[in-house]
Amino acid sequence: MIPLYKGKSAREALKEKGLLEKFMKNHPYNPSIKFNSALAQIANEPLTNDYDLSYYGIISIGTPPQSFKVIFDTGSSNLWVPSVYCNSYACTNHNKFNPAQSSTYRATSQTISVQYGTGAMTGILGYDTVTVGSLVDTNQIFGLSENEPGSFLYYVEFDGILGLAYPSISSSSATPVFDNMMSEGLVAQDLFSFYLSRNSQAGSVVTFGGFDSAYYTGSIQWIPLSSETYWQITVVMVNGQVVACASGCQAIVDTGTSMLVGDSSNINNILSWVGISKDQNGQYSVNCNNIGSMPDVTFVINGAQFALPASAYVMQVSSGCSSGFSPSSDQLWILGDVFIREWYSIFDRGNNMVGLAKAV
Repeated sequence: MIPLYKGKSAREALKEKGLLEKFMKNHPYNPSIKFNSALAQIANEPLTNDYDLSYYGIISIGTPPQSFKVIFDTGSSNLWVPSVYCNSYACTNHNKFNPAQSSTYRATSQTISVQYGTGAMTGILGYDTVTVGSLVDTNQIFGLSENEPGSFLYYVEFDGILGLAYPSISSSSATPVFDNMMSEGLVAQDLFSFYLSRNSQAGSVVTFGGFDSAYYTGSIQWIPLSSETYWQITVVMVNGQVVACASGCQAIVDTGTSMLVGDSSNINNILSWVGISKDQNGQYSVNCNNIGSMPDVTFVINGAQFALPASAYVMQVSSGCSSGFSPSSDQLWILGDVFIREWYSIFDRGNNMVGLAKAV
């Protein structure tokens, strides 16, 4: 069990410095880009950002261990951290891996390039021992960043990303950490699970090799994957009447996206149905006093219903309330942290299923 910490998001860091509005104008929010390989090939694609990502855990790499804060990301498959070879602005205030200080490091001649909703990273691949909680994953391939363009990654608390999706989407065909854990026999079961606590700094956890009934109530609903790339499932959305995804939408359960993202027409239907509209700044803001009277939004997945109350889909921050739904130009839906906080999520590689149960 690895504790996850809720740090300051980039939105909060930029806001404190008075840079948020200008930054968002130059870097529009588009978390779907990491799922669109065609877009990822476009070199001049402006860096796009998930301003609200904030859950990270601590791992170590090398002998003796060098520690890093990472996002445990079910929406990508590579492990990478900043390295001493990186001179980008984003690397100046983060922990950097120094291979010369690790007796177990093994270099390769391979390179890596990864595009995320939050930015892009290029670098080299190497092998070393990666320690995640009590699990010691030897001979793990990982990326050492040499270039993190733009300034977005400067404002995040985490250093790197540990991807937990399938090997089929891993950049440079690098073996993902969980695949290595499975092949080395480090986990009791070939699954892992996430509990993200609501409105609090403490208590979030990712569990490798099992799940914990202390974090959910009722039974687990098991949902077969529609694609073994991301953790992708089929969703229909019903609220008395179908307000979105009438013939089913493809959705990814993604711990590495903060919002609940969907195609513009369906998301706009939902927003209008729950009574959220744009303010004069073009933001989907909500009157915090209305949360108690706003309806649940219910997802139907594999025949079971998963409700999100307004307290889950309205994000409450110090500056007020805003929508946890985000419209996208992409057809793929992303069930991000807004959904996972409400529904304890189990990612079962052995059976290629996602399990969902009501989070406590």
